[in-house]
Amino acid sequence: MAKIITIAHQKGGVGKSTLAINIALCFKDQLSVALVDTDLQGSLYHIRGEFPELAIISSDSFDDIEKLAYDLIIIDTPPYLSSRLPDLFRLSDFILVPTKAGFFDVMAIRSTIAMIDDAMKAVPDIKAGIVLNMVKPRSGITNEVAELIRTMDVALLNTIIHDRVSIARSAMTSGILQSTDQKARDEITALAEEVVDMISA
Repeated sequence: MAKIITIAHQKGGVGKSTLAINIALCFKDQLSVALVDTDLQGSLYHIRGEFPELAIISSDSFDDIEKLAYDLIIIDTPPYLSSRLPDLFRLSDFILVPTKAGFFDVMAIRSTIAMIDDAMKAVPDIKAGIVLNMVKPRSGITNEVAELIRTMDVALLNTIIHDRVSIARSAMTSGILQSTDQKARDEITALAEEVVDMISA
């Protein structure tokens, strides 16, 4: 049975799609991977031709997603609180919530966290984590932001993804693993490994 990772945040501009495609690419050599674009804008689906090694599918049908014959399914979600998110969450093995490192960015994930809490009550085996994404180099992560996240019911991951041009452009350059930016590659692979470790725990 496929493992399902859903990437969600109720606002746009936090890098969900970029993380989705790069995490998928981390596993393509070891597993059969499908990337499911549930956003009506179809941002990932429209660039599927750039990634022939990945199955990029546009679908918001839960029945279709559950029937996909892959080892790993990564679901990219819309930049708003879709009424379908609770059902997607209950399908998931892991829910990844990217957030920027500002106070207001972190406060904005509360509605998503509430939905995750509800899903976990229905399906106790679901795991979830918050990843600090698009963090400005040398800006530092304030203790206050980290402490705020730790008051929430979802774990803060150890991996931090910094705001790097190579990552921002990776959807146009065949993915970050093809980049010469070793720090960016290390961050994305560390995130993928941390998520797998949490699913397996």
